[in-house]
Amino acid sequence: ARSLVERRPLSPAYSRHTMSCGDARNVLQADPELRNELLQFMLPSPYIPAEPGIAGFAGTFFPDHRPFLDSIQLLCHRIYTEFTFMPGYTTLSTPVATVLRDRKGVCQDFSHLAIACLRSQGFAARYVSGYLETSPPPGQSKRRGADASHAWISVYLPGYGWLDFDPTNNVIPSLHHITTAWGRDYSDVPPVKGIIFSSGKHELEVSVDVNLVGLRPASGSTI
Repeated sequence: ARSLVERRPLSPAYSRHTMSCGDARNVLQADPELRNELLQFMLPSPYIPAEPGIAGFAGTFFPDHRPFLDSIQLLCHRIYTEFTFMPGYTTLSTPVATVLRDRKGVCQDFSHLAIACLRSQGFAARYVSGYLETSPPPGQSKRRGADASHAWISVYLPGYGWLDFDPTNNVIPSLHHITTAWGRDYSDVPPVKGIIFSSGKHELEVSVDVNLVGLRPASGSTI
């Protein structure tokens, strides 16, 4: 399959969001209509259950006085710097508690962990599935998760709306990320889902190429 996708640069308006974590929590609690709209992204989901250890880890990032945007960026930065990107170490069924304990995994694991942290603190976060540009900008290394489907997160900032974050690459996605779906966690967005009845051996091979056409605009914001 071949697709031509038009992307527009991310507006810098998000950088002016200065609401604190405490105020963000209060807005989500005080507005029943908004809370009902976001509730599916605030509750535990099949791959992101409530874990006491997750809440303990996340609590250090979201004190009431700290700006909510800064707290999200700090969480993503910590995952990027302290967790090892290691394809094959985990499987689809690896619990987020194991990812936190072992500090290893892939984009799916890091996204599930980041979402679990945010939900444990009373915020709304969703899982985003899509693709990364295959070839990096000149002078930069290839981003983790290129050449295959990629995962990142989106967080609801009260007063602004949804904003994406990529903890695997420590960036706020812009032109180099292509969204295909989002949901509560991976269980809502697999590209293929079902059961195969067959005999003999079989193998699945997948490859993805994503390239910018035309002029190369500025990349996404580094966290």
